[in-house]
Amino acid sequence: QVALPKMADALGTPFYCYGAGALQTAYRDLAAALAQALPKQERLICYSLKANSNLALVRLLAQEGAGADIVSGGELARARKAKIAPHKIVFSGVGKTAAEMDAALAARIHLFNVESAGELQRLAARAKALRRRAPIALRLNPDIDARTHEKITTGRAENKFGMDGRMLQALAHEAAQSPALQLVGLDMHIGSQIVARAPFDAAFAQLAQHARALADKGIALSRLDLGGGLGIAYEKPSRAPDWRAYAALVARHFRHSRCQLIFEPGRALVARAGLLVGSVLEQKRNGRKNFLILDASMNELMRPTLYGAAHHMQAVRDSRAPAKTWDIVGPICESGDFLARGRKLRAPPPGGLLAIFDAGAYGASLGSHYNSRPLAPEALVRGAEFFLIRERTPLPKLWHNERVPPFLR
Repeated sequence: QVALPKMADALGTPFYCYGAGALQTAYRDLAAALAQALPKQERLICYSLKANSNLALVRLLAQEGAGADIVSGGELARARKAKIAPHKIVFSGVGKTAAEMDAALAARIHLFNVESAGELQRLAARAKALRRRAPIALRLNPDIDARTHEKITTGRAENKFGMDGRMLQALAHEAAQSPALQLVGLDMHIGSQIVARAPFDAAFAQLAQHARALADKGIALSRLDLGGGLGIAYEKPSRAPDWRAYAALVARHFRHSRCQLIFEPGRALVARAGLLVGSVLEQKRNGRKNFLILDASMNELMRPTLYGAAHHMQAVRDSRAPAKTWDIVGPICESGDFLARGRKLRAPPPGGLLAIFDAGAYGASLGSHYNSRPLAPEALVRGAEFFLIRERTPLPKLWHNERVPPFLR
């Protein structure tokens, strides 16, 4: 119920706009689908903060009942600041430092997803030093091609994540005998932006098989972390993910499990809840190409440059101009600074607004100050109101943590 031009007048451009209702609906639809398909299992949905870690959005999901999937000490601090209880936090990712482990142990989080033998040993040492017992799950790398972009696949043997089945079985016996560790589960996450069901089907089958193998050897588990990764269709105004089909797939493999099932959705919850809005600075023709130059750039939306991603775009106000093929670019001094290439569009005139859809995930969270540009503001819409949830970076804050040594003063 809020007009984007009104927001642009108040905030300036570019800016991110999120819908509170859209985010709540996504979470509730996923929770309902899982409850229907898995009525007897305990379930925990841990929102993946890396998708978008704005405190207001995380707090909104926390109020819906979500936990947090974190990959750093900074995300642990954010999750706690957003009022997510420690018993709903799982710590994933390679390269956890001793300081991060200590902070998570002190907070008494729900689960450490352990990625390697070295991490297992380091975590055991930190837990012993702090006189704590670390609850852990071992992360399986099932060597499955998730059929997604190579930079966001995490379940192939050549990826840095997790361990193969043989290593997992060996480390499970080691962990079960450690007084500093409590082996409670297994974990898996095979990638991001996965739109096919077959990779999930194959990966879930492997995870269930390893859980059964450990149970047969007397190692009983109480938690299975199935990761996240469910994708959306970016090429057009996206539809909601098929939560029911996903939940049915989970149920096929785990409906008889007595373990708590943990889910780590990120993009699938927050992407569709966000827009990036930019202003047209200029229409330009170079050689055989038409360029639509915006004040929004790869600083605000890195996905097209990083992954070749395609987001739907359209003029905020209907343009009467004939449709042309455009390269839609920003002001960054890089030829890689583009938001779309070869896009047919009725382009807004200079001063007009362009809305870029499905920017709620991996937009602001991948943002940067490159070219000494301020981070764009973020706003949350609820009904007929909108709220500033991150201000545009004031210029002095671009260098507030830099110091000039005495010999240069």
